[in-house]
Amino acid sequence: MAAFQTTSWRLISGALGVVCLLLMATLGILLKRSFTRQSIQPTSSPGSTVEPQEGSDCCSCQEKWIGYRCNCYFFSKGDNTWVESRDFCASQNSSLLQLESKDELDFLKFRGRLYWIGLSYNETRGAWVWEDGSALSQDLLSFFQTLDSKKCIVYTSDKEILDEPCGEKNPSICKQQLT
Repeated sequence: MAAFQTTSWRLISGALGVVCLLLMATLGILLKRSFTRQSIQPTSSPGSTVEPQEGSDCCSCQEKWIGYRCNCYFFSKGDNTWVESRDFCASQNSSLLQLESKDELDFLKFRGRLYWIGLSYNETRGAWVWEDGSALSQDLLSFFQTLDSKKCIVYTSDKEILDEPCGEKNPSICKQQLT
């Protein structure tokens, strides 16, 4: 009779040991999957030398867009007129770049190209305005007196704003605000 009780307890303890191992393995797999999903980040734009910087982890951008401070940016490879560029950005649920801060200017480090941005001259208001109608901050860019109001605006790799005939073909920067 004592041998029967010892065998039963061995079977029960063996079964509990197997269940415990299975639970620990399942927990390990779930934790690994959880950490893997959190570390995946959206990245790169085609043909751009821009790298994601601090603060880009609060948004999820579509493929080929770059996240920075809860905004997504796309640097086009193809050259289009200003109007074609504006329409392309709109088709991507975004708008031509609207600069909001000096930090954003520092983030936009790229080389060798002129890029259309969403700034134009509003004849009625007699001022340079962004696509959404907001006024340009003179603190951000203060050298607009010499620009031709009949032309469109490009942003250069030297952080300069220049005027170009709107029919010229240049790449563009689209911006999608996620906040």
